Amino acid sequence: MMFKQKPLAAAVSMAVWSLATLPAMAQEIPAGTQIQTVEVTGIRASMAKSLAVKKDASANVEVITAEDVGKMPDKNLADSLQRLAGVAVRTDYDEAEKVSMRGTNPDMSLIIFNGHAVSSADWYVADQASSSRSTSLSLMPSHVLNQAVVYKTSQANIVDGGLAGTINVTTRKPLSQKERVSGVVSVGGSYVDLADRYAPDLNGSVTWKNEASTFGVIASLFAEKRFVRRDSVSRFAYGTSSGWDVINTATMLGITDASLAGTGYKASDLNGVRMPGSMSSEFVESVRDRKGGMIALQFKPNNDLEVNVTGFHSSLDADNHGRLTSSAIYSMLLGKNHPLGGTGASAINTNSNGQRVYAQIRNPVIVNETTVYGHQLRVLKAADIVYPDGTTPQYVGNSEGFFRDGANATSSFLDLDAKYRVNDDLTVKTLLSATRGVGKTELDQGLTLARYGTGISYALGGLHDAPYVKYHGAGNNQPGLNPDGSGYRIVDRAASGIRTEDKEWSAQIDAEHKLNFGWVQSLETGVRMSEHKRTSGRWGPAFRASLVNGTTGALIGNPVTPTEGWQPYPGDFGADLGGGFWDNSGFTYTRDATKDYIAANTKETTPEWERRVGSEIDMKERQAAVYWMANLEADRWSGNVGLRFVRTNVKANIATPINPRSACLRSAPGTPATTCAAFPGAITNAGDAVGIADGTPFDPLSGTMYYKTPTDRHFDNWLPSLNLRYEITKDMIGRFGASRTIGRQNYNVLGSGFGTPTCDAQGCRVTGPNPDMEPLTSDNVDLSWGWYFAPRSAVSVSVFHSKINGYPKTGATGTSTIELTDPRDNTVKAFAINTASQQGAKIHGIEVSYEQPFGKTNFGFTSNVSRAKTKVDDGRPMVGASEWAGNIGLYYEDDKLSTRLVANYRGEYVNSSTAPSPTANSQGLSTINGILMPTAPTYADGVTTLAFNANYYITPNLELAFSATNLTNAKRAQYRYSTEEQQKLDVSGRQYFLNLRYKF
Repeated sequence: MMFKQKPLAAAVSMAVWSLATLPAMAQEIPAGTQIQTVEVTGIRASMAKSLAVKKDASANVEVITAEDVGKMPDKNLADSLQRLAGVAVRTDYDEAEKVSMRGTNPDMSLIIFNGHAVSSADWYVADQASSSRSTSLSLMPSHVLNQAVVYKTSQANIVDGGLAGTINVTTRKPLSQKERVSGVVSVGGSYVDLADRYAPDLNGSVTWKNEASTFGVIASLFAEKRFVRRDSVSRFAYGTSSGWDVINTATMLGITDASLAGTGYKASDLNGVRMPGSMSSEFVESVRDRKGGMIALQFKPNNDLEVNVTGFHSSLDADNHGRLTSSAIYSMLLGKNHPLGGTGASAINTNSNGQRVYAQIRNPVIVNETTVYGHQLRVLKAADIVYPDGTTPQYVGNSEGFFRDGANATSSFLDLDAKYRVNDDLTVKTLLSATRGVGKTELDQGLTLARYGTGISYALGGLHDAPYVKYHGAGNNQPGLNPDGSGYRIVDRAASGIRTEDKEWSAQIDAEHKLNFGWVQSLETGVRMSEHKRTSGRWGPAFRASLVNGTTGALIGNPVTPTEGWQPYPGDFGADLGGGFWDNSGFTYTRDATKDYIAANTKETTPEWERRVGSEIDMKERQAAVYWMANLEADRWSGNVGLRFVRTNVKANIATPINPRSACLRSAPGTPATTCAAFPGAITNAGDAVGIADGTPFDPLSGTMYYKTPTDRHFDNWLPSLNLRYEITKDMIGRFGASRTIGRQNYNVLGSGFGTPTCDAQGCRVTGPNPDMEPLTSDNVDLSWGWYFAPRSAVSVSVFHSKINGYPKTGATGTSTIELTDPRDNTVKAFAINTASQQGAKIHGIEVSYEQPFGKTNFGFTSNVSRAKTKVDDGRPMVGASEWAGNIGLYYEDDKLSTRLVANYRGEYVNSSTAPSPTANSQGLSTINGILMPTAPTYADGVTTLAFNANYYITPNLELAFSATNLTNAKRAQYRYSTEEQQKLDVSGRQYFLNLRYKF
């Protein structure tokens, strides 16, 4: 795919091509000139430190120092990392969270703190359930950090697990501070213009060390809050074809030659045309309330011994309240009246005056598209989807309101590291660590209402513009039915919570022995052991009664639709999405009204009964490693060569359905668990979402029960590595790196439960895990050149190639089967397990970086651009892989003022979940208009963001800091097979931060 020349990319290109001017711009000092020594601080000092580390490293690395973080509008480490060549981030609500390297998925990058793994957690309910290995940095405020080193090439003494690369973050040490007692206090606030809310922003730290500088302490606290809002339009809806599908006049009987009269089309012309299944708008408000702290102790009684203890804890509260208004185009065309969009044969049909009716397509606008796979397809870009004149109101869509109460993420770690120089030749280091992360949502609760009307008109515009949408005959956007049958009525409600815990302990010991034997300067060796546990489980209260028949969609009884306790969308909803006139109205029940309704319609049972075993993940992973590495140096050459052996032992307890269902009896809530002779491990006291209707006897055979099937696998991997550094001149460095790296499969692929059983003429299938999935391995080659031609000035070029084995291919039907009940005839049959298999993939690319002051002025700039081409054996795109990424930044700094303006560009990428579920659809095939092609992924289009900060020193100790992110209020667009198939568009607004900092 050709690179789209964005403004940032053009700027980076200009910076790169200006390399020819380097000699002229470098500062030359005539011989004999007396040099005045000036201490440089701030941005310039941090750049000098970063370049010094990068220049001296044996491996190909990128570096960010503490001053880098402190002088940018960086609320967390990910914000800073995205400015480095070859690094991209996934952004949620315009805060960077997940980091990917060199065109790969975030799961393939390993982030460690002080040399050990750190368990992070997610605040968003879908991420909490995904069981990804990627680390969320939303919990890691930037000001507690000392330095981040990004290893693009591996070496044997680095913790294994970073398939694409490893980022080692070090925290501050007290004995490194100049003063015995020092600190900083920052008081300020944040403002988000879309949410139009202010929030406090407080943090501070104090450092103390004794007079002998042998013992010191750093203590930091932070409390940072901001309110966020996201306005979106999308193709999401309920039921069949929530995204895109094709027109089929054999089932969409309202599409006739007569209904198309005057358009130039016949009904047969529309067969196979791609069409959106819905037109939707979404509005979400949330909070990010982050609190925590860090304490670091350092003891260094002499030059031979050093002991460090670091503890960190961060908690993020992120309750979120959302609304959705969506249409049901596909259901309308199929003549189905299921209030949740169901289109199966048994679903109830439309009925107008005793007759079934089908929606028609009027005034169609059809365009041609070329898909990302090179196929030609046609797309229905605009149309009126309406019922025949005189039709009474029918099902046309839904409105949903949800409140995710108690959304929270925490991350903590405690580490102890010690270094002891036994003698001049031998140094021993130890590292003990424990880490824990928890992501939970106490109750994800929501209400769904069906909407009734006579049609909808839509017109898709450009990818970055909201589509035109207008409803017909549907009444006002508020709950309740009108006398003619139009409007809304409640049809569903849901409530569940989730808790995912990730924790690890590790211990390692390393030793380095100096040899000074020829070109071998020293030998390093070490061993490491760790135990990692991952558990994830859902729970949910039992509802008193169902509102609709799940199969037919017929209402059960006459549920009351509350007409109070609701609120409309804000008047400015969607104002920044563009697109001209469109229906931007909507409503939702308030948080309190939603909570009250759910509480009134659920029964108090027991925690055991609320458990949903079928969705649980329960895994333990033990890792053991030993390595040997030789550090090399000879004349202009230096580097290292090593070998690391890794054993991974994975144990999972997989939730397995009990069949036949009559084999075990479920116990009623609050009664002792029944025993089951056929399945001794049956979990009989869990409800697994079984409802308990009022006035109905308890049915011990209702629903599905589970037992846990244990699995135990181990995998061995040898990981060789070589890094060579050559001084072409004093200031020009060449590097070569070759290594094999390892990445482990996501937890849900290895240990999730079984779901979505399906039976048809081809047989019965069910999705499930594959515990035999081996770790991914990658053979990597890296060649780089760097020229450090002046102070704070450098240009570098890197080319790289990686060959990956074991890349997951989800949705493959394997040879394994499981006994389940066929819902068609209620008999037990063998279901083939649709699960994940493995395949190969390749990545190759180039990275260019260039930074330099403008002559002798206080101005300067930084820039980089990277390109990573990926190829997966099955021809599908690699999830999370951006081909292009780049940054360009301008800065100014003097004794009183420092400012920086940075633009960041990330190219398009497949933004499916970072932890793909092992489902048949995710990498299946679809036949569209006679063309068999891979099922469409969802792409995030390229986006450019702009950030600014300014720091003004009122006095040497008092500083006023202002920063702003997303200054251009970038729209984030998603699409399917091509940009003609817009999937989603959202905005989150600009964010501003103002702080007054006092240093002492």
